[in-house]
Order: sequence, then structure tokens, then C-alpha cells
Amino acid sequence: MNSSSNFVGLRVRRLIADFGAVLGIVGFAVLGAAVHGAIMALQVVGARLTDAGSSFTSTMSEISVRLGEVPVIGSSIRGPFDEASSAGMTLQEVGAAQQRAIEQLAVATGLAVAVLPITAILLVWLIPRIRFARESAWVRAASTSPGGLDLLACRALVSRRIPEILAAHPDAAAGWRRNDRDAVLALALLELRAFGVRPARTAVLRRE
Repeated sequence: MNSSSNFVGLRVRRLIADFGAVLGIVGFAVLGAAVHGAIMALQVVGARLTDAGSSFTSTMSEISVRLGEVPVIGSSIRGPFDEASSAGMTLQEVGAAQQRAIEQLAVATGLAVAVLPITAILLVWLIPRIRFARESAWVRAASTSPGGLDLLACRALVSRRIPEILAAHPDAAAGWRRNDRDAVLALALLELRAFGVRPARTAVLRRE
């Protein structure tokens, strides 16, 4: 496989990984929002309780006021309706508390569904991606600097797998020690390809 194919393959793999990571982040964000919305829909029960309690309180209060206007006995017969009005207020409070509990549950569950997987994706994908981009920039800079090819060749001997090194040059280590141009160049190109740096854009090919 030639260097152009290696570069294209690496680029395609990176693009697939990036697309998959972004798709996963968006997907879990949408899922978290959907879960939040589904749980929030349960607030309708609390809202109905609140409305019922408010309506009941209003009705009992109005009856109590009217009965209180009855001469002589008004103050004595309004008592039960005042108590019923208090019960309606309690029903309102229960409905409001249910709505608050549902809202807290919706937020916590929605965040758990979205944030935990997204955090895992960022740890697995974004941090290595940033590290790879930084190292690619360093490798690209080294390839155009004085002595950079020797440095890249040395790094390839340390970081690349033995089959890759032997495929690049059959006598790579000994060639690098005696500063053999072909061995140094082959190892440098190996390191460049590993980081997706096109050799044609470096000083490597210009030295040939």
C-alpha cells in the first residue's frame, strides 16, 4: 500500500470516528431532552390537583362568605366551609409539590441520560483527538526543521511496531545508527504517515 493510500485510509478512519462521536453526542442530547419532556408530561396530574384545590377553595370561601352574612347564625354555620376551604388549599399545595418533584426528577433523569454518555464520548474521543492533532502539528513542524528527519526516524524506531519498521526498511536500526539516508528517510516517512502528514508537503521529498 503506497503512502497516499495510507494517508487516505487514516483520514477516512478519523472522519468516521469524528462523525460517530458527534452523532453520538447529538443523539444522547436529543434522547436526554426526550426523556425530560416525557417525565415533565406527568406534571399534568399535579396541575389538575392544583386547579381542583384552587377551584374548591374558591367555592368554599365564597359559600362561607355568603353564609356569614346570614343574621344571627351566619358566624356559626360558616365554620365547616372555612375548614373545607383549608382542605382545598392543602390540595393545592400537594399538587404544587408534585409538580416540583416531577420537574426535579425530569431534570436529573434527562441530565443523567445525556451527560454521562456524552462525557464518556468526550473522554474516549475528544481528548485523544486533541492529543493526536497536537502531535501531528509537532511532527509536521519537525519534518521541515533542521535535523527533524533524524528526530522523526528516531521516534519511529521507538514508537512504531516492528513489522512496520521492517517493512519500511529491512535494516532500519543499523541504518539509522550509521546515518544511512535511505533508512532515515524511510523511518521519517513512516512516522509522518502514522500522523496523517502528507510527505509531499514536507521537506522530506524535497531532499530526495
